[in-house]
Amino acid sequence: MAFLSLFTITAQDSILIKSKVANAIVELRDFVSIPNDALNPDDIDSNLFWLRKKFTERGFNTSILETDGLPLFFAALPVDDNKPTILFYMHLDGQSVDPAKWDQKNPYDVVLKSKDGDGWKTESFSELNDDINYDWRLFGRSTSDDKGPIVMFLNAIDILRKENIDIPYNVKVILDSEEEKSSAPLPQAVRTYKDLLKADFLVINDGPVHVSGKPTIIYGCRGITTLSITTYGPLNPQHSGHYGNYAPNPGFQLAQLLATLKDSDGRVLIKGYYDGITLDDATLEILKSVPDNEEEINTNLAISTPEKVGSFYQESLQYPSLNIRGLGSGWIGDKARTIVPATATAELDLRLVPESDGDRLKSLVKEHIKKQGYYIMETVPTKEERMQHDKIVTITEGSVTDAFRTDLANPFGNFIVNTMEDKFGEKPVQIRIMGGTVPISPFINELKIPAFIVPMVNPDNNQHSPNENLKIGQIAYGIQLFHALLRTPQ
Repeated sequence: MAFLSLFTITAQDSILIKSKVANAIVELRDFVSIPNDALNPDDIDSNLFWLRKKFTERGFNTSILETDGLPLFFAALPVDDNKPTILFYMHLDGQSVDPAKWDQKNPYDVVLKSKDGDGWKTESFSELNDDINYDWRLFGRSTSDDKGPIVMFLNAIDILRKENIDIPYNVKVILDSEEEKSSAPLPQAVRTYKDLLKADFLVINDGPVHVSGKPTIIYGCRGITTLSITTYGPLNPQHSGHYGNYAPNPGFQLAQLLATLKDSDGRVLIKGYYDGITLDDATLEILKSVPDNEEEINTNLAISTPEKVGSFYQESLQYPSLNIRGLGSGWIGDKARTIVPATATAELDLRLVPESDGDRLKSLVKEHIKKQGYYIMETVPTKEERMQHDKIVTITEGSVTDAFRTDLANPFGNFIVNTMEDKFGEKPVQIRIMGGTVPISPFINELKIPAFIVPMVNPDNNQHSPNENLKIGQIAYGIQLFHALLRTPQ
């Protein structure tokens, strides 16, 4: 996908954009060189120092907002009460790295690469001359998730300052430092700093554009909660010759229990699990307009037939899921032993949609398990408790991150769609709700504002994985999009 073909810009604008792309690459290399593992507070402090310097240089007032965990970074241009306010959300932290799994010595030292057959060829940064190749990529942790968009934003501000544009909005930016570990302090922080964060709408710049490479706007994301389910056999693992056929096997108990949760087409069998979800014709039309290639999706997943929760991919995302994310019992592989295991555990995640309450769905699952004859506990049963009940299960619940979804007809959403179409000459891909989860519900719940995800980076960026990368053409795309959004009146 050559994003350069999307740009409807003059030759003079092209020179300006390329100069800012070149500057953005220099800044991104510098920014990425600062490790940003959210598990290491010293990393976050170093990133905050860099951000304060860079935003202050662009005329922003900046603050470090203390939370119950790691601090947030806040920046704002001088406020005019007669203008509407845009609040941008991005995050400065990144996933941990295992350097041994990367194709470069240091994941925090950005490497420039070009496509070479099925692989990648390292290029010298000195080769990035006036004719920047937009298909080349920058490899390094957080190049795409999520330092790249922050640098794109800063360089778009540079262009607006050079043009002496009076931005028709108040501009606020909040940067999360614990997004990669669930942003636990965020709900309370948004309540604490509610007045400071007050805005008319929220734009989230995280995640990749649609796989087609087209400009993308996303109106919501699914939430998430978890359940851990453990069944019990003998008090300790027992010899399968001596006690097979006698001691109940927790692996079989768990398998039989899990099999009652879904039918063979993948639909949840628990009564009420999908309650409240209706899709009218207008909504279905938007869902079907997303240019997904389901044959390609199935080929990439190596599956012959998808599940039947919804009749196509986008429709499937409109329903809450019930997923087994891990199973364990006894030993496997070379370490397998001829035993009846003592326990078996299934880890479940439940992806939520706005119509589904996470606590309610967990209660439905627990009530279903109870109806299968299980005595439910929150702790490991004692020997006496094991003797009193034929079937015991321990269930541990995870916290709930709520889903959100903004109405497809929202005027601020229409503004973003129209701006994208005017800038890039085609209608953007409009996704009603995406499958993943970002911790945005505190903003919607506390600030009572609509929110939109406007991703900037390439869909094959390997976020969270070794060899994370950012396509240079996406830097140009992001700078242009931020520039267009900030200079176009709503």
